Amino acid sequence: MGDFLEMSLNTICFSIASAVIAAMSIAVPARAATFLDSAYGSKEGCTYAKTGESSGADDFLLLNDDGVTTSVSACEFKGAAKKTANGFTIKAQCDAEGEKGPEDTATLTKSAKGYTVSFTDGTRLGPMPKCR
Repeated sequence: MGDFLEMSLNTICFSIASAVIAAMSIAVPARAATFLDSAYGSKEGCTYAKTGESSGADDFLLLNDDGVTTSVSACEFKGAAKKTANGFTIKAQCDAEGEKGPEDTATLTKSAKGYTVSFTDGTRLGPMPKCR
């Protein structure tokens, strides 16, 4: 009976160790690759980028590697950004006032004034200067 108990305990320990290793090896989704050199936005957006605190101002505008956010909408970037002559294109999923919109292509165009984000429906956000 002692050998059986020892073998059962070894089996249990091995099973627990295997489960722990398996749990540790589960892939965690990687953060999207960095393609912007900094955050860009309005004064309110840049304050949020630095501190994580928002005043709730209507002129909130923030562009970073995760997406573009305004005071009433948020567009999450999906997949890899594709370099263009003067910026990037990237897929985006936007939510406005609680409603999820269709996936769209966002075009990020860089100028001397910062980035402007344009969507296929004609929506334009910016230009947004680089956050300091």
